[in-house]
Amino acid sequence: MVKIETAPAAAVKPVTLKAEAPQPARVVLDLANPAAKQVSVAGSFNNWQPEKTPLAPAGNGRWESALNVEPGRYEYLFVVDGQWLPDPNAIE
Repeated sequence: MVKIETAPAAAVKPVTLKAEAPQPARVVLDLANPAAKQVSVAGSFNNWQPEKTPLAPAGNGRWESALNVEPGRYEYLFVVDGQWLPDPNAIE
């Protein structure tokens, strides 16, 4: 007969792990288009709804918007005066 001894329940303490969620990243989108009258961005981060993310004029024909997004990969297009355009500075 084999006798297996276990530690008393009071001696076993659970370990608490504190896993913090990754913080949203701040991403700045920038587009140079001096002729533009209205610029926004549509992408997987805003359900492809350009009206949710307008860019503001930043001077010298540049448009900017700062976004807080969760870590990950996103697809997007600029919408310039109603025309959907890829980011000319995008690597991929």
